[in-house]
Amino acid sequence: MKTAAQIVVLDAGGQYCHLIARKVRDLGVYCEVRASETPAAELAGAKGLIISGGPNSVYDPSSPTVDPAIFQNGACVLGICYGHQLMAHLLGGTVELGVKGEYGLATLDLLPKRDGCDGVLFAGISGAQQVWMSHRDLVTAPPPGFSVLAGTATCAVAAIEEPARGLYAVQFHPEVAHTTRGREILSNFLFGICGCLRDWDPRQRVPQIENEIRQCVGDRNVFFFVSGGVDSTVAWALCQRALGAGRVRGVYVDTGLMREGETDYVGRMPGLSVEAAQEQFLDALAGVRDPEQKRHIIGEEFVRVQERIIESRHLLDGHWILGQGTIYPDTIESGGSEKAAVIKTHHNRVPGIQRLIDAGRIVEPLRAYYKDEVREIGRELGLPAEVLDRHPFPGPGLAIRCLCSEIEAGVEAATEGFILPLHSVGVQGDSRSYAPVLCIESLDHARATDLINRICGVNRVIARVRTVAPLPGLRVRASSLTADRLARLRHADAIVRRLSHQSGFDRHIWQFPVVLIPLGSSDAPDSVVLRPIDSVDGMTAQSVAMPDALLDEMSTELLTVPGIAGVFYDLTHKPPATIEWE
Repeated sequence: MKTAAQIVVLDAGGQYCHLIARKVRDLGVYCEVRASETPAAELAGAKGLIISGGPNSVYDPSSPTVDPAIFQNGACVLGICYGHQLMAHLLGGTVELGVKGEYGLATLDLLPKRDGCDGVLFAGISGAQQVWMSHRDLVTAPPPGFSVLAGTATCAVAAIEEPARGLYAVQFHPEVAHTTRGREILSNFLFGICGCLRDWDPRQRVPQIENEIRQCVGDRNVFFFVSGGVDSTVAWALCQRALGAGRVRGVYVDTGLMREGETDYVGRMPGLSVEAAQEQFLDALAGVRDPEQKRHIIGEEFVRVQERIIESRHLLDGHWILGQGTIYPDTIESGGSEKAAVIKTHHNRVPGIQRLIDAGRIVEPLRAYYKDEVREIGRELGLPAEVLDRHPFPGPGLAIRCLCSEIEAGVEAATEGFILPLHSVGVQGDSRSYAPVLCIESLDHARATDLINRICGVNRVIARVRTVAPLPGLRVRASSLTADRLARLRHADAIVRRLSHQSGFDRHIWQFPVVLIPLGSSDAPDSVVLRPIDSVDGMTAQSVAMPDALLDEMSTELLTVPGIAGVFYDLTHKPPATIEWE
């Protein structure tokens, strides 16, 4: 079956695969996502193909590939990251494991235009450019007939082309917001190379989503578990608009894992009731330390609460369907496409929820959209800025910001700093990492980026801001998720949110996780890590520097919280670290 789309993204398992498709649609061109192995014959009719990134090496026998005939069927092809390496590998180039990784911001140097280079991919762009990288393998020699267009200090072959066959590839990610000229590069490919016509209007989203809701729900009613965050509130509003308020009910579950004042805030929303379930969740999480297990338990307890509420409200007669505010990053980080790696299992993708999805008993109006798109949809629906401009907060709540440890151990001195015997989740080269944390003494983002690229075995770099004792005098304590530690984190989080708001700093960032780590002394067993970041859609993120005066005021007040021994600052971008630590 031939495609009707002008552009097809071939999914090789990359975290940003659907983001590519979204960016193409934003430029006004309809785009589909297909499996990377889709036969070339089924792609006939497309003007252009884009091979996504992915977590594999091209030399792994089980790694994704493409039908080689796509390079000869008349469509122009753009390879991105793994797609760049795969194109080079299949067409006779050389791909090798790099000496060090390249994660996050990099500087791309465009080479002077030479004979045989058409220059269309980088038309209107010259000089050094900021791009976003996430790789360790790299192309060291292009295929025969290809020209090298650009390189970085780590990757000499960062962009290649063979215009005669319409073949182009880049090692960086033009689809992410932190590649500053990425939109222009994609636009050059669509219109300057492929000759696409504009056939898609992003303003068609709301009517299309409403129609999808009606088709999914049929004559049933929808029951929402609303968190008060942007995603669930927008999804709830969409269902009310599509079905009528009388067919959509909502409840807020107080898990005991929420921020200070959150239950009172959400409880004031019209049409919602509050279900107290603190004891149920904390009992289920008692003694649990593994982050994936935490997420699974929280998701499964949500299902149990949902089943209890549904039964008590007589919603088991077949005329109900569960509504969720799941957005696309939740699904892709949970391994939501065939070849994508599981970075972390989101609470709305645990087995109990998956069974309801398989049974057709869940509607997720926003599952194909990103956070910034959700906010745009909310504005189209007329939702207040007070709701839409809230910083994102994870569904599992403070449980995944309260790190636990099985062991008691001291910090380990290293050449570049100190290795903390704590593990955090990261995403490196589209694969999940779970690795120790490196602590340095300076708030130096550039140095942190260099260290994370050079040192194997760590995926996050933090800086010591202030501690009650020198770092070698602190220890990681055996710890679990307890009411006392959650109260300590809740207090610290409230301080950070209050000072960020009073200073106006919260208007310059996308999110500000506050993380409790079991590093301290016998009298003060925990420390706080500050994690202010900037992002557009949550798929990539940049650690943001805080004004010195605010950091001094914040760290001083945090050290007055009973049980807090230190304040640290997370300097790591995404990738290689995820936004949340777990």
